[in-house]
Amino acid sequence: MHAPNAPEGGFDLYALPLGGVLEDALEAIVLVDDRQHIVALNPAAQQLFDCRTAEVLGEPLQRFVPARHAELHDAVARRFGPASEGRAATPAPRHRVQAHRADGTPFTAEVRLSSVELATATGPRPYVAALLRDLTAERNLDRDLRELQRRLRAVFELAPVALWIADNDRIVFANRAAAQLLGSEHTLLGESPYSLLRPDSHADLQRQVAGVLGGGAEVGRVHGRLQRADGEEREVEIALAALPDHGHTTVQMVVADVTRQRAEARALERSRQQLRQLSASVVEAREEERRRIARELHDELGQRLTALKMDLSSLTGADGATLGTRVPAMLSMLDETVASVRRIAGDLRPLMLDDLGLNAAIEWLASEASRRLGIRVDVALDDLGAVGERVAIALYRMVQEALTNVARHANATTARVELRRDGDAVRLAVSDDGVGYPAHALQREGRWGLLGMRERADMLGGRLEIDNTTGGGACVRVILPLNESAPTPPLGPTPEHEQWLTP
Repeated sequence: MHAPNAPEGGFDLYALPLGGVLEDALEAIVLVDDRQHIVALNPAAQQLFDCRTAEVLGEPLQRFVPARHAELHDAVARRFGPASEGRAATPAPRHRVQAHRADGTPFTAEVRLSSVELATATGPRPYVAALLRDLTAERNLDRDLRELQRRLRAVFELAPVALWIADNDRIVFANRAAAQLLGSEHTLLGESPYSLLRPDSHADLQRQVAGVLGGGAEVGRVHGRLQRADGEEREVEIALAALPDHGHTTVQMVVADVTRQRAEARALERSRQQLRQLSASVVEAREEERRRIARELHDELGQRLTALKMDLSSLTGADGATLGTRVPAMLSMLDETVASVRRIAGDLRPLMLDDLGLNAAIEWLASEASRRLGIRVDVALDDLGAVGERVAIALYRMVQEALTNVARHANATTARVELRRDGDAVRLAVSDDGVGYPAHALQREGRWGLLGMRERADMLGGRLEIDNTTGGGACVRVILPLNESAPTPPLGPTPEHEQWLTP
């Protein structure tokens, strides 16, 4: 650099007062004269403008001012000139300017101008010192921060789970999923989270909010119910967390709709209870069946066989006339015994099912039901071809149970049994014109017939439905795969069944 007594080219900063301070200053310092010519730069200014002092001394400051800002620069320079007699050398406020480096690269800087008066070989002269700070990195950080905030807001806004942020018990942000959960068009801003929940969960929510705002390490969780705009209630689970760097008033709440999960959990628990009760009832029914069979064997078969033994013993030494009267009675008793054996065996396992097939067994069931109930029982049975033993037994028992329900509860005058083939599946429908099934018939305690039918269908990969028909009466529908590995089509009445049910 030029020494202070050098021609107008420039100054040696080391020779100036506080030269060491200027040399070490982090801010760029540019010294200009009253003609806006550069007379000195410190190292920070050289780095800022990417130039050496010798390259710019004596050059106009406008060399570093973009052409589009030249007029504005001149206006500021005229308004804030060097200190002169009668005017105090006071620093100007900081403001932002546009500049460019020696290679033309533009940047934004914060500048503060100060008037100074320095001694030269010709006497004191006024100068202007410009302190500049490069704002490029700061502006980039600010831009990146705004972009990050925009992206975070978009993530929160488009998140599939409801989310809102509450400050001092007032919602200051809520995403779209929160509005959809509540079924409302407004943004929820300004509302209290407590106004959205039923009162029985307010105390728990207050306790969890206090816990997370008090520095609790664990995420708070609250179970409750909220009411939608249409009046429907939804079960929700709220996870709470305090937002960092937001004092002790701001809480983020993630609201999960658990209505379906809770309903499924309750249904699963109810199903488990029913299965346990069904298992217990099966054990009791088995013991009762054993008692019944033992009683029938003892009372009917045992007594008849004892009577036959006594009659046979009395025939020893009997004459012809006695044999002629006693033998027919013994044969009649033997026929009754054989009939009892067949009846008991038929109750245990329908021999007709093995001998004549499923259709004949179902027709016999329908005939017996018609005879016992005094009603007409119609049958419409397709030829199913080869049917597996498990499927045949299941269909037979389901028809038996359905007709038993008609006998016990329906007060019907007509019933109908349909068996249709549907590809690789078979459809069974047992309907009547009685009083219909009560609501939640499959969940009624102590009634295990329908539940047993449903379990039979499930074990074979099928499904069961019951419903009441429009014109009165009810229908039990079952669909089972003929091949247990084959998928079953959806349930629903067959066209023939719909036609029969139409009043």
